[in-house]
Order: sequence, then C-alpha cells, then structure tokens
Amino acid sequence: MDPFLTLLHSFCSRLSETELSSLKFLLRGKIGKRKLEAAQSCGELFSILLEQQLITRDEASLLEDLLKTINRDDLVAELKQFVKEGEVSASDNQPDVHEKRLQSAAFEVICENVGKDWKMLVRKLGLSEVKIDRIVAEHPFNLHEQLFQSLRAWQKWKGKDAKVADLLKALRGCRLNLVADIVEQKLSQLDAGTSLHQHQNNPTSHKEDERSTK
Repeated sequence: MDPFLTLLHSFCSRLSETELSSLKFLLRGKIGKRKLEAAQSCGELFSILLEQQLITRDEASLLEDLLKTINRDDLVAELKQFVKEGEVSASDNQPDVHEKRLQSAAFEVICENVGKDWKMLVRKLGLSEVKIDRIVAEHPFNLHEQLFQSLRAWQKWKGKDAKVADLLKALRGCRLNLVADIVEQKLSQLDAGTSLHQHQNNPTSHKEDERSTK
C-alpha cells in the first residue's frame, strides 16, 4: 500500500467518532453537504479529501490544520515527520540535470510572458485548487512569484515525470501559442549551446574535424 495511505489508515484507527464529527464540521464549505453526510467513517472522509485533491502526499497542509484544530498534536507530529522524510527521499525522484536546466529556462520565459491566465495554465498541468490557493495566499501581491512557485510545485509533484514537453503541451492547450514558441526558441538555443560546449571539450571531435578538412 502507498505509505501515505498507510499513514491515513493509521490515523483513522486512532480517531474517535466525536473527532470524526469535528472534522466533518470543519470541512463544511470545502466538501458538499451530501458527501459529508455520506461519509460514515474516517476512511470514507479521507477518501473524499484524496479524490478532490484537498490532501495529497505532497500537499497535506489542510490535514495538518484539521488535526491541529481538534487538538491531535500527536498525529500532527507524525504527519510532519512523514512529510519531512518524503522530501528527503524525493531528491532521488527529480528530473535529470539537463531536463531541469531546460525546465528552468522554460519557467523563466513563462513567468515573463504569461499574465492573468497563469491559473488556467497550472490547472492544465494538473495542480490542485488547494495548492494554487495556498500559493496565492503566501504571495498575495506578487503574480510573478505565484506563477513561479506553482511551476515549482508542479515540478516537485511530478518528479522524474516532469517534462518540458508537458509545459509546451499545456501552453498550447491554453492557446498561449506565442509563449510556447518563445519557450521552444529558448530551448533550441540552450541545446545548441550545450552541443557546442561538448564539442569544444571533446578532443576526439577536434581531431576528426581536422581530418575532414584535409
């Protein structure tokens, strides 16, 4: 079983019916009334939260806030430890150096050229509304930073599966074709520069060039 689901199952076994009722009360406004009433167990409630992406393995801040409110500091401590350990292990699940370099260049172009449509773009990439709202709250008056942090959140969430191709697809899906064109141009320049650098630092290629000119 997924470690995060195992953790949630562990929490459920230690939450009382009274605490479950408190959690459901706190979630009014975030989950529809019918769904809340239908959730007769902690497991069902957590399933709804996962289904609606209100909590995920990488974004469990809502769950942390809920547990704090019902004074379950013991569970909060376990959740924080889980998140901390997850961040350490996630370092092995990141794009390779070349892909990260391309993504950084793409982020720069996107942040400079995408304005008020940025939320549409990050939604297209699959970022949850909860994550978007939290980022906006953390950087309320800085649109550039909101977009940049959203892109970073997407990169962290996807790990090795984060690809520049997905950024380009999302841009074109939002009809931000001009921005996609600029990104592609920037990436072509980067790739050309990388090839030239490798060529200059490869003695064998120099010898082959000399032979070809003779």
